[in-house]
Amino acid sequence: MHTFLMVLLLVDSIILILSVLLQSSKSDGLSGSIAGGAEQLFGKKKSTGYDGILARITIITSILFFLVSLVTLAFFS
Repeated sequence: MHTFLMVLLLVDSIILILSVLLQSSKSDGLSGSIAGGAEQLFGKKKSTGYDGILARITIITSILFFLVSLVTLAFFS
């Protein structure tokens, strides 16, 4: 059981790291916040396509990482 949870945690953490690194940047920096950053903030944004899939994978794997970490700590500490 301990080995299974550790392997699951390892695979989940690798997938989480890759999904975060593959996402495109959403910020324009300081110039975007001064001139026209509100348009992007309040504008319509579709969550379909490559970025939407990566965002969904990131959310799912982060929840799974949190739960597996808690289960591991609860059972083996």
